[in-house]
Amino acid sequence: QVQLVESGGGVVQPGGSLRLSCAATRNMFDIYSEAWYRQAPGRVRELVAAITPGDNINYADAVKGRFTISRDIAKNTLYLQMSALKPEDTAVYFCNFHYGPNDYWGQGTQVTVSS
Repeated sequence: QVQLVESGGGVVQPGGSLRLSCAATRNMFDIYSEAWYRQAPGRVRELVAAITPGDNINYADAVKGRFTISRDIAKNTLYLQMSALKPEDTAVYFCNFHYGPNDYWGQGTQVTVSS
């Protein structure tokens, strides 16, 4: 059974930075696509950034130029580097690994941007 363990959330002031990590219990990057989603209170879960096995990357318009998705294959870990954070980035962030009918989610990590 695959597990995804997230870390790196917290409270940061506007303009600050955070890096989220998502460690998988086995190497999945060869065939799985990975993504970060977020869900703010009262809102639907939305895609933040995604990366395919062929290294095609997409970002939501709201985070382009501020967030960077990456992965370390040797560590089986997916990252989301977040910079120039805004209060509207406040949400629970989830990592996701997807391949065909297989869909795995992390437990979620809270990011709060507040002065």
